[in-house]
Formats: sequence, C-alpha cells, structure tokens
Amino acid sequence: MAPRSNLAFGALTDPTRRAILRFLADRGECAVGEIAAEVGTVSRAGVSTHLRILRAAEMVKERRDGRYRLYSLEREAVDGVVEFLISLYRTEDQTPAEGADRGGRTRSRR
Repeated sequence: MAPRSNLAFGALTDPTRRAILRFLADRGECAVGEIAAEVGTVSRAGVSTHLRILRAAEMVKERRDGRYRLYSLEREAVDGVVEFLISLYRTEDQTPAEGADRGGRTRSRR
C-alpha cells in the first residue's frame, strides 16, 4: 500500500479521530469549536491535535475563513481506504455486496 494509505489506517486507530470523521461526513465543513462540542471527550486543543493527524493522513482538508479554520472530509482519501477494504472481500466470482450478504466472510480457494 502507498504511504498515504498507511497514514490513513494509522489515523483510524483512534476512536476520537473516527468520531471526528463521522461528524464531518454527516455535517460537512465545520470549525474546531463545533467539532469539539460534538465529540465532547477531548478539549478543543485535543481536537486540534487529532485534526493535525487527520490532515497529515490527508483524510480531512482545512480551509481558512478569516480567523477560523474550517475542516471537511477529504473524500478521495477515505474512498481509497474503503476500496482497499472492499478488495479484501472480493473473490473471482463474488461482488462486495454478495460478501456482505454472507456476513462479510468469504472462503479462500486453495
């Protein structure tokens, strides 16, 4: 996998970062204060630290608007992670949806 993907998977190991990503996916572009109020388990400074990690993994993007920094989900990076995970479930004769129908388990052919 590419180094960017490795950073993305590393960023996803933390539940607070996953909560931030979920919030941004649901709400769209938000300021740090809004994110901190929603996540609620860490301070605003803590959220900023998590956002730095997510930015380094290119999973969120930052836009400045005056004195505010607004963050949004970087869909291309997230799509890359999703595509990789889906590829783990594919077999020659099975689509990802069929794998999900069987509880996401596939048998390897040897």
